Amino acid sequence: MKSVLIALTATFGLTACSTGGFSASGDQVYAPGVNQRAQAEDGIEVGHRLMAAGQFELAIKSFNRAALERGIDTEILSGLGSANLGLGRLNQAEQLLRRAVKEDETQPEDWNNLGVVLMERGKTGEAVQVFRRAYALDNGESDAIRDNLRLALAKSENSATLPLDDNNYKLVRRGAGDYLIRPTL
Repeated sequence: MKSVLIALTATFGLTACSTGGFSASGDQVYAPGVNQRAQAEDGIEVGHRLMAAGQFELAIKSFNRAALERGIDTEILSGLGSANLGLGRLNQAEQLLRRAVKEDETQPEDWNNLGVVLMERGKTGEAVQVFRRAYALDNGESDAIRDNLRLALAKSENSATLPLDDNNYKLVRRGAGDYLIRPTL
């Protein structure tokens, strides 16, 4: 028993005296620790980044966390609606985007995204009106909104005569980017 105790003590002693000790050596790669005192990233910004990366489920979680911190506002409703659209949850996306435009009627991006949902659901007539409103609010500055309006008008005018590739609607993000919704094949 005494020899086992001496052997364990020697083993632990030698381990502690090695170059690394009980901590990780400096030449290994480890994930950084979490700084508990650091300021957390804005949940809305994280949600937009996740949407740009195509991570719609994670974006919804991020928008929900942001809603817990600051309450549900137009930007959160818009983000949640857009993320649900990216996942193909058209009914949820339409409800959230309708709430967003009801709370703030001045955001052309929200109107555009609602128009995308309406086109996906086959409500072409209403989508044309929504895209017109988005285009007017944007003063015609967004190429994505203009393109969506053109596609919706073409589909509504030629729906019975010409097959139209209408799966190229653009989902517009508030801020510095836009998203493109493509059909899954």
